[in-house]
Amino acid sequence: MLNYLVRRILIGAFTLLLITFVIYGLIRNMPGNPMDTDPAMMDPSKMISKADVERLLAVYGLDKPWYEAYFTWLKNACTFEFGTSFSVKKPVLTLIKDAIGPTLQLSITSLILTYLLALPMGLYSTVRSGKTEERAMSFVLYMLYSFPSFVAALFLQLLFAIKLGDTWFELPLMGAHDPDYESFTATERAWDSFKHMILPVTCFTYGSLAYYCRFIKANMEEVIRQDYIRTAKAKGLGPIRILIHHAFRNTLIPFVTLLGLTLPGLLSGAIILEQIFNWPGMGTLFFDSIGTRDYTVLMTITLMFSVLTLLGQLIADILYAFVDPRIRYN
Repeated sequence: MLNYLVRRILIGAFTLLLITFVIYGLIRNMPGNPMDTDPAMMDPSKMISKADVERLLAVYGLDKPWYEAYFTWLKNACTFEFGTSFSVKKPVLTLIKDAIGPTLQLSITSLILTYLLALPMGLYSTVRSGKTEERAMSFVLYMLYSFPSFVAALFLQLLFAIKLGDTWFELPLMGAHDPDYESFTATERAWDSFKHMILPVTCFTYGSLAYYCRFIKANMEEVIRQDYIRTAKAKGLGPIRILIHHAFRNTLIPFVTLLGLTLPGLLSGAIILEQIFNWPGMGTLFFDSIGTRDYTVLMTITLMFSVLTLLGQLIADILYAFVDPRIRYN
């Protein structure tokens, strides 16, 4: 097991190095630089001299070729020095810390709802496979899965914030809080946060719900055709015990793989949805950083997502041995 972990960590470190090298090269070769997108630089009355521009580029390390600057960034990243944002002049870690909370607020809530609904729906679809209610459920799920979440977001905003405005069903159009949030009591703050989360969480959840439900059903239908399931039925075991203890337990390997891949998704946010709902999360931060050519923020976010992706795959591989006793890492 230890040899396996060491080997995977070394492979992951090399993969991470390659990813960051390529992404840094692509980012630095985008047209423009942070000086070009600075609003102060765009005002003719505040234009600075060419010498001052070159001095600023040297301060930010932008005067070097990108491959030299990459190794400077890598050395700083190894000591957890991620620098300061070019655009807002704040430490990068501070910006990420402020954006992670709102993103987790949506993603964790959505993930919990997805699993709470998808597991029983997937098992029910397996039991009632081919029946009218199962076909109707599958039809609705396929429609949800194929319906773009950003289109649903616009329709939901139009319905609950515009059409149903000034009614009991009115929901906030965008944002994470009301302007008077700081003056609210604890109960009022909780209710305000809940109202603002309803539409974004709905858009985050319905597509995943459809996918997870079909995923569970497809794997269950493959398992229940195995010989050991017929043996369990012949021994007189009840259908619930066969379904949960024998069948579902043996579908956990692909399910664990899916769980591992959701780890980076918890923090990545959704760029389009967060823009539509003006939600101050990681997706919005990433999008704004691209527009301002904020290299330090972009690289830190890229590094974080890459580490989470590799870590999620490693955790999934390790969990295989717990859900399937046949797997060994000797």
